[in-house]
Amino acid sequence: MTEHIYLIEEADPVVFFGTNSSNLTLLKDLYPKLRIMARGSVIKVMGAEEETEEILKVLHQLEKYAARFNSLPETAVLEIVKGQSPDRQSGDGVILYGAYGQPITPRSAHQQEMVQLVDRHDLVFATGPAGTGKTFLAIAMAVKFLREKRARRIILSRPAVEAGERLGFLPGEMKDKLDPYLQPLYDALMELVPPTRLHDYMDTGVIQIAPLAYMRGRTLNDAIVVLDEAQNTTTHQMRMFLTRLGSEAKMIVTGDMSQVDLPRGVTSGLREADRLLHSIEGIGWIDFERGDIMRHGLVKKIVAVYERADRKRGAAREEKE
Repeated sequence: MTEHIYLIEEADPVVFFGTNSSNLTLLKDLYPKLRIMARGSVIKVMGAEEETEEILKVLHQLEKYAARFNSLPETAVLEIVKGQSPDRQSGDGVILYGAYGQPITPRSAHQQEMVQLVDRHDLVFATGPAGTGKTFLAIAMAVKFLREKRARRIILSRPAVEAGERLGFLPGEMKDKLDPYLQPLYDALMELVPPTRLHDYMDTGVIQIAPLAYMRGRTLNDAIVVLDEAQNTTTHQMRMFLTRLGSEAKMIVTGDMSQVDLPRGVTSGLREADRLLHSIEGIGWIDFERGDIMRHGLVKKIVAVYERADRKRGAAREEKE
């Protein structure tokens, strides 16, 4: 009798084994002469040499499927065991498959352009109204690069502008006070990475979420870094952030200039970057529009009304001047 150990490294073990370990039970039924045991991400196989060698190859194919699609239905297990290729196709334009196997694809021409810009440039600025998918798409690209081993870690950040003086009055430690403000970043990750794997990534620092102030003094190598809500950076903060870019790294900066929360008279670092950096070759720029909004249909109408109000206020100020 031969004993082999197989370690699940790329796929989420929960996805690999299936609900109530249904895939493990299926493998035991398909290989009745083998003794198959599993704990965590470790699978122990005992039996005749030829059959154990065969199941090791099958386990490798199953893991590749589970890692790619974030799902492993019993039909795919059966096909792989039979030496067939599961009929699920990647599909045109699929960036990656989300935490529950759903395909993540660009949903507008501007989203497709953003995907191409991130592939080609090490620094990309994506601006436009709320609901256009800028942040979600940026994080999706970060997860894609991590899965493809084109980055060793993901760093997500936001300027904690809204905390301001109110922060000290919130209950709990500093992390407790900041986590609600960073929650949109967690929400996006939970759509893209299976829960068990996300927990592991967070624990080991492969994925880091931190306020912008925590970026000072760091050099970010082999990482894909996303700065969200960049309209709320000051010029000094934006300069500090951009100069963190290290070797083999990418940065994606997203923001909405219609939602600046900075004190009156403070220039937005995003607006200043747009003015100063457009002439630098190698930086990608994408401006989303109201027509790119993917949220509830009312959001487009709300944005349109506020844009008209902003234009009227601007015109009134010009007349006074």
